[in-house]
Amino acid sequence: MTFNRTVAISKRIVKQIFLDHRSLAMIFVAPLVVMSLVGASFNKNPQLLNFVAPALICTFVLFFTFILTGISFLRERALGTLDRLLTTPVSRADIMLGYSISFFFFAFIQSNIILFFTIFILDISYQGGIWNMFIVVILMAIVAVNLGVFISTFAKNEFQVIQFIPLLLAPQIFLSGVIQPVENLPNLLQNVSKVLPLTYAVEGLRSIMIDGSNLSGIINQIATLIIFACVFVILATLTIKR
Repeated sequence: MTFNRTVAISKRIVKQIFLDHRSLAMIFVAPLVVMSLVGASFNKNPQLLNFVAPALICTFVLFFTFILTGISFLRERALGTLDRLLTTPVSRADIMLGYSISFFFFAFIQSNIILFFTIFILDISYQGGIWNMFIVVILMAIVAVNLGVFISTFAKNEFQVIQFIPLLLAPQIFLSGVIQPVENLPNLLQNVSKVLPLTYAVEGLRSIMIDGSNLSGIINQIATLIIFACVFVILATLTIKR
């Protein structure tokens, strides 16, 4: 793995995304619009918003990051850029790390918009430290980036990336404690929830924001999210193709 090659790939992709108005709207505008609608919807029931906020934050980070990463990676293939990289001496690990770093740069910005807008603009109540919340949200973003790249290796166009949303994201919303606690699900579905990354992000962030836990109190959730991130980036590296 060559650091300079990885950095060069990342810089090129970051520059390219900054020149794309659709991507910029997805990064900066879409989260603000969606979270504003959330705030307006719960305006008369702030206590309910305080409860669902951790789940909504994690869900929107996963959703927006997955979409941005998947579509951006598909454009690289459509433009032939990925093909050219794969024919050079640059290793697949360099290529994948370069893409992941560049996409994470924007996921970092987007995730912070969602988190801090929810905390300071929607003015929700929370018990834990902001730094602890930040760690969980960023880990969720890293998982979403690597998942987006991995899934996009199987898609041929942007529409197919969108088609993966009901398959990958909808089950996580219903089974990861977003709508109801995982403990209330049937045993079979509880077992399914254990292999969904959103479950651990929601559990971790909810423990921090509602129960006031610190990072040592959610070490299992943190470790699991790191494992998911590593698994997805390895799978993406192995399956990347022209």
